Amino acid sequence: MERQSSLVLVSDFVLSFMWVWSGVLVRLFVFKILGFSHTPIGEIVKILFSILNMFLFAFLAKVSRGGVYNPLTVLADAISRGVLNFLFCVAFRIPAQVFGSIVGVKLLIDTIPEVGQGPRLNVDIHQGALTEGLLTFAIVSISLGLATTKIYGNFFMKTWISSLSKLTLHILGSDLTGGCMNPAAVMGWAYARGDHITKEHILVYWLAPIEATIFAVWTFKFIVRPVIEQKAVSKTKSD
Repeated sequence: MERQSSLVLVSDFVLSFMWVWSGVLVRLFVFKILGFSHTPIGEIVKILFSILNMFLFAFLAKVSRGGVYNPLTVLADAISRGVLNFLFCVAFRIPAQVFGSIVGVKLLIDTIPEVGQGPRLNVDIHQGALTEGLLTFAIVSISLGLATTKIYGNFFMKTWISSLSKLTLHILGSDLTGGCMNPAAVMGWAYARGDHITKEHILVYWLAPIEATIFAVWTFKFIVRPVIEQKAVSKTKSD
């Protein structure tokens, strides 16, 4: 059990480290190596490579037997799995993801200085918190729905739907907050800038997404899941 827990923490760290690199490498590959400009065609090519990137991380999560790069994914699962699992996630898994992101961003900036400074809040703090909260509520709800729904071509179709959903929500929020929906990744960039303990960062990129995740899990548990189960029972009886 302890060995399995250690492997999960290592997987969380490594995937979080890789995730902050992957977004930057996709942009560099599309716009510098392939030579596309920031035109609609260039953005479409970037989206295609971003989808491939998400498939890669979905495969890595499967291979690592539960490795995750986003604290919200861990939190949504932990809320439904008892106190001990919740404490383990909060005390160990989320810090491992944050540490992996910080180390990844630090090494990234040292290696490729022109990568920029990461996502920033471009609106007032309340609008930013509302934006990140709504985006998080949407993606967590979609993820919970996919996790409890049987779909033909299970892994491929679920990853495809999840990837398109994340990219769509990211685009919707990119000009406002960065459309991150990942506190660990944002923490890595904020730590590098030195503003990781500001009120704006904590409220917009941590508290709002966490509250939205809890609300999404409760909503799904008490409203959506009973409806799904009732439909499944009705379908079984009709068959």
